[in-house]
Amino acid sequence: MKDKYEKFHIGINIFVVQNKKLLLGKRKNVYSAGTWGLPGGHLEYGESMREAAARELGEETGLKADEFKFAGLINDVRKDEHYPQVGFLAKDTGDKEPILNEPERCYEWRWFDLDNLPQEIFPGHIKQIQIFKNGSYFSDK
Repeated sequence: MKDKYEKFHIGINIFVVQNKKLLLGKRKNVYSAGTWGLPGGHLEYGESMREAAARELGEETGLKADEFKFAGLINDVRKDEHYPQVGFLAKDTGDKEPILNEPERCYEWRWFDLDNLPQEIFPGHIKQIQIFKNGSYFSDK
């Protein structure tokens, strides 16, 4: 019998948008390698969600933001995982280009038109991107 208080991770995803283009990274040597995903990772114990967003954005891309605005919450339940995903929009990242700070985990960072995203999106980010694009903030399915 499973512990009724089974632990799981909280995903923190960052939307970096410049000129109506969304920053996505091609995943490497991680779950769903070869798909495109948002910068992000896991919330660490004792960390605020905005601190996690700032940390993950810096660790992965070298970018910094003046503010992180709540962008949505997804209750991502799949047959093999349960991941609540919290999205934040990174505000005022400047004109800097992302740096590939974790080449063992990401092939590249690329800008995609919000209306022409790649087909191969990381499964945990599909619904997060959908609600971001349509302006809603929550999905429980």
